[in-house]
Amino acid sequence: MTGAHKIIVAEIERKFPEYGSLIHPRQPTLTDVQSKLKSDEVMVSICSAESSTYVFVVSSNAPVEMVSVPIIKIDLEKLVSDLKQSLLPISDRLGELPPYDFEKAHELYSLLLKPVESVWKSSKNMILTISGPLGQLPLAVITTAPYQLEEYKGTLFSTYRDAPWLIKKISMSTVPSASSFVSLRSGHDSVGARMAFVGFGDPYFSKAQMSQAGSESKMRYVNNTAEEAQLAIRGIRLTQAGNLDDKKIASCSIESLERLPDTADELLSIAEALGANPVRDVYLGKRASEKLVKNMDISDRRVVAFASHALVPYDLDGLDQPAIALSAPSVTGDKDDGLLTMAEILDLKLNADWVVLSACNTGAAQGAGAEAISGLGRAFFYAGTRAILVSMWPVETTSAKELTTVIFRHQKENHGITKAQAHQMAMLDLIDGHGMRDVDGRIIAIYAHPFFWAPFIIVGDNGMANLN
Repeated sequence: MTGAHKIIVAEIERKFPEYGSLIHPRQPTLTDVQSKLKSDEVMVSICSAESSTYVFVVSSNAPVEMVSVPIIKIDLEKLVSDLKQSLLPISDRLGELPPYDFEKAHELYSLLLKPVESVWKSSKNMILTISGPLGQLPLAVITTAPYQLEEYKGTLFSTYRDAPWLIKKISMSTVPSASSFVSLRSGHDSVGARMAFVGFGDPYFSKAQMSQAGSESKMRYVNNTAEEAQLAIRGIRLTQAGNLDDKKIASCSIESLERLPDTADELLSIAEALGANPVRDVYLGKRASEKLVKNMDISDRRVVAFASHALVPYDLDGLDQPAIALSAPSVTGDKDDGLLTMAEILDLKLNADWVVLSACNTGAAQGAGAEAISGLGRAFFYAGTRAILVSMWPVETTSAKELTTVIFRHQKENHGITKAQAHQMAMLDLIDGHGMRDVDGRIIAIYAHPFFWAPFIIVGDNGMANLN
């Protein structure tokens, strides 16, 4: 953390003491944690040190299980990095999505969760607290047994369906720390009459984007073969190394950001799934403005969604804290800069069960994405949400829309299930679903590759949310 960043954080904590207590809370006792766990939950903490890695498992009514894993931090970083490379496309061609590294996926499971399997295997939900390199990888993608990927005999990625994914055994969510978990579980439940949803997305970052709006083709897959089809990836493109290319946002303004027109469809689909009013509850294009978000009363919404770029410090000129990009002032005519920063999120008043951060740049290298999750997430928790849904890498637009929509459809239709269970069901639906169709309606690929179904994680309270 730079000196300037430390000063900013200190000033935020001075102005918002309750936020300070959230990010630097009293360390809870084991009894504190156990008292907040439900009987079908287990907390798994994975701590990576220079010379070893430690796994702790806490349940509501059993002694803590602890194992020391014989892998040093630098080797764990390499293992996670190699595995994540097999999750990211090397180009925008569907046929060039790399084969998933099942050997490393099972190696991670064997090292970290297999030794404590007897403690967690009867639980329905795993609450993860993770430090170090594993924070860049959703554990849903590790496998509980060896798996040999067969050559495709039919539809692309269909052989991934039978892989022994961990997510098939247990639902998962993440909390920044045990203290955050206790703090969230100790907070007041959302109360009062609330409307279902409000969403902000597809902002215009320049007048040129506003002029071109509506001219984009809605047909994303116009080719008749899987080899020719292109991936519609939101946000910043990837190089063959899997890192951000020369288009990385740096030393530039908000008007340099690429528009994300597909996020409009996603927000409208979520609104439909929740029975919300698409005109009253969905704010797109010019209407997705910083001024509107800050001046609108959104404390009466159960789900609040932002579908845009999430930025980390120094992505743009003068940006010194995480932020969500909304429509540029050149478009709105407002005096705001179009960036909903962490400090401004702290001023919001929410009473939400979920905040959805879709199409976020949270998969950035060197831990920058983790900072976006941590900073924006904690700010939204302070403002009054109990959980956030965030993406770990730039997502493919059609599968992302299907995943987020199905999450809320499951939770609305299946009374009593948790957020984590709804998320698990949505991921399994994508794995087993119809997949991607060509222009003639034929299925050319199944969304069973984890690139499609695993980018989103739940951070915060995984519990139930009344969406009815």
